[in-house]
Amino acid sequence: MGNIFENIIMPAGDIINGTDIIKQLKIWRKISTLSATELCSLSLKNLDNLLRFSVSSIPYYKEYSKKLDPNPEISLKTFPVMKKSDIKENLDHLINPKSGKLIKYESSGSSGIQGTVYMNKKEQSIIRAIMLLWWEWAGYNFGAKTIQTGITPQRGVFKGLKDRLLNVDYVSAFNISENEILGILNRYRDKENLFFAGYPSSLNVFAETANKYDIGDVKFNSAICWGDKLFDHYKKNAKEAFGCDAKEVYSCNEGFLVAAKKDLDYFYIMSPHVYVEIVDKDFNPVPDGQMGYVLLTRLDGYSMPLIRYYVGDLAVKLPEEKYPEQREMYFPLLERVIGRDTDIVVTSSGKRLIVHFFTGIFEFFPEIAQFMVIQREIDSMEIQYIAGTGFTPAVIEKLEKIICDKINEKIRITWKQVDFIPPTASGKPQLIQSFIGKS
Repeated sequence: MGNIFENIIMPAGDIINGTDIIKQLKIWRKISTLSATELCSLSLKNLDNLLRFSVSSIPYYKEYSKKLDPNPEISLKTFPVMKKSDIKENLDHLINPKSGKLIKYESSGSSGIQGTVYMNKKEQSIIRAIMLLWWEWAGYNFGAKTIQTGITPQRGVFKGLKDRLLNVDYVSAFNISENEILGILNRYRDKENLFFAGYPSSLNVFAETANKYDIGDVKFNSAICWGDKLFDHYKKNAKEAFGCDAKEVYSCNEGFLVAAKKDLDYFYIMSPHVYVEIVDKDFNPVPDGQMGYVLLTRLDGYSMPLIRYYVGDLAVKLPEEKYPEQREMYFPLLERVIGRDTDIVVTSSGKRLIVHFFTGIFEFFPEIAQFMVIQREIDSMEIQYIAGTGFTPAVIEKLEKIICDKINEKIRITWKQVDFIPPTASGKPQLIQSFIGKS
């Protein structure tokens, strides 16, 4: 059945839509077999080609033509960092004047400003092919019945066709009820060749529901997750409920398929497609192994080149001396994706508390059904929470003591019980919201 999907159904979809996803998928399968030296050479070649094209053809970048160096990595650092506000102000000067009909992509705007990028159908095909490749890395095979969660229930012509071609049952991730989840799970009891794709939080909600009602006969071959954080207890719940492993990917809706996990605990960076810089607050490079801000350059986006794009995420590259000797592929490795720069709580002494600091505490307190940490001042935080079964005020006292003991300093915590914690504009949960350094 898989061969029919790949050799007949998907190519037919490409013809109908004017795309070449299957062609690009085959190219990326081959790229995945290259050596580390070959991947590095291809990445630098793609970077050099993009920079030279940009200074010659994109109005916004023409002033940088005299700054190009034979080494494209040196050239890259002479280009300005591009933020969402810069795109908004210079959109007309960033698009290739010779581009034909383009497709508009937008981020959710959950960071405060919506990111916008345009691409042609070939560039769109590349990112869709890479995503399919990642699905394969996670254990997907063409024709597998797939439950996919997301926030665009109005699928439109192309996405609707894609769902039919790939045998996808698309489910809204926004405010789905327990009864709806039970209905979906009941449809797939004792079915074979099932796959899950979507938000980690959605996978966890499905798993918690299955465990709650002792539904043990829905089994996914595997799962792939993107969009929010795949916490360890999410993976544990999915394994218990569905017997599957969940693989995590890192991407941005502006057209960057950055990195994905396969056989390692680390992410493989798609280096011929995207150049990743990790920098400090002044945009200077930080050593591998150190946390910093993510800058992305798409190496195959010629309709609207995005160079040194600041996405607001924090991440860590794995130092090369720590690369595992036994690994299936030779892409460079990303050690961790920590989250947005607004997903960090900073203490008076300068400690930086990431989301995992808090989830590692709260996961042992089922009396708290949901929480969100809000920081407006450097020496304090507010924790909003929804009380769960068995909650008493003593739970708050225990949590506060554990938090202060773990950071080894006193921080003022205001606790606020609420009935509802809203998701971000994208529909994703947000566990930390920091206003430090924002006007």
